[in-house]
Amino acid sequence: MTTLQTTSRPAAGAAATNWLPLAALLSGTFLVVLDFFIVNVALPSIQRDLRAGDAAVEWLVAGYGLTFGGLLMAVGPISQRWGRRRMYVGGVLVFVVASALCGVAPDVLTLNAARLLQGVGAAMVAPMVLALIGDVYDGPQRVRAMSAYATVMGLAAALGQLIGGALIRADVAGLGWRTVFLVNIPVGLAIIVAAPRLLPTAGARQQAALDLVSLVLVVASSAAVLLPLLEGRRLGWPAWTWASLVAGAGLGTWLARRTARLAATGGHPLVDPAAFRSPAVRGGLIGQALLFCGMASYFLVLGLYLQVGHDLGPLSSGLVFTVMAVTYMVGTRRAAGLVARYGTRVVPTAALVFGVGHLLTFAAVERIGVTDSVLWLTPGLAVSGVGMGVCLSSLVASVMAGVGPLHAAAVSGSLSTVQQLGNALGVALIGLVFFGATDHGVDRAFAHSLLWLVGGTVALAGVTARLGRSASARHDAPEGVEAG
Repeated sequence: MTTLQTTSRPAAGAAATNWLPLAALLSGTFLVVLDFFIVNVALPSIQRDLRAGDAAVEWLVAGYGLTFGGLLMAVGPISQRWGRRRMYVGGVLVFVVASALCGVAPDVLTLNAARLLQGVGAAMVAPMVLALIGDVYDGPQRVRAMSAYATVMGLAAALGQLIGGALIRADVAGLGWRTVFLVNIPVGLAIIVAAPRLLPTAGARQQAALDLVSLVLVVASSAAVLLPLLEGRRLGWPAWTWASLVAGAGLGTWLARRTARLAATGGHPLVDPAAFRSPAVRGGLIGQALLFCGMASYFLVLGLYLQVGHDLGPLSSGLVFTVMAVTYMVGTRRAAGLVARYGTRVVPTAALVFGVGHLLTFAAVERIGVTDSVLWLTPGLAVSGVGMGVCLSSLVASVMAGVGPLHAAAVSGSLSTVQQLGNALGVALIGLVFFGATDHGVDRAFAHSLLWLVGGTVALAGVTARLGRSASARHDAPEGVEAG
């Protein structure tokens, strides 16, 4: 049975001048995006302070992405029962509690458990922001709100390392790296206090169906793949690691078959398979996975190279990242104009530019090792930032442009899920390369990682070039005939 709840929505005139609700929403967006990236500059300090191993360091990044991405698909149906505002505020509360646990963690096991809980809170917050923006703002105000949302996401990702470095350098009350987590608490508490006063109760609640078995399969299959990739090298690849990889593939197959069966019999799968029949959508999901595999792992190994190899402090390391952050923001701002002018060719071209940046950085690392000035890295970081920003902004736009209203929510949610799980998987895979080569020096480990990352950008360019050809085929096909 569906029960209706009175909606408290600001009048159009009020929405035109009242941007306080947007501030309450974008503060949550900033926190959950920032927290993925801010931890990179804190990793060497955490490793020294808590005597953490390489795998534990990888888990600090990958674990957050695992629960964040794995639970995203459940948030929509649950929010229809609880209400969007309640889901958003509850997610911020979970995030604040998890941040406090991270900040006081006495050992790396507690810290990693708290990071998993942070991912749960982030999964509750992220999709509610867009939904609540739609509830609060209309027309031109909504367009401006969405633009502000995209800008805040980019700033949080681009400046995360610099903010983290500044916090650690400040060493407030002698807390060191713990401040990168504890800083979330006052911001989160302010959101919790303000949101019930500023945000609408958001319309009709209904008993939306949620396939819990499929949700468990998403998380379990992802964990079964990540666990051996993160722990296998350290343990010498015992038999259980290979069994876990096989089990992950089996669970993924079970999930796919269950989804198809539920859709065919009138059930309620997590996502409608009909949304992914287009080759462009399937290619876009693969491209999204490849892009974020490369982004998260790149930030991880670059941070370790700067701090462990060059012995830079967190703030100095963050300043180096700022080179890439600036050009990244330039790329995101230019992407829409480039797509309007050159179409689907922009995505694969930007992927190759990202790869050229890696090659320039590789050449610089070969030149300086761990002794000469890190200024040699500037050209490569600048080019990588541009390619990354254009590719990130234009890939999603290119995929969503060909998706009808009926499937827009499913495809958008799947892109977000793939993004977070790609982050986790990329850290695990490049971690194998980097930590497996550190015996030869951190510079050699970073250089090897860069070559693998170049391969990832080439694969991304190939996948997205096919996406563009699929779009052209659909455009050229006779009316009523679906190409591909």
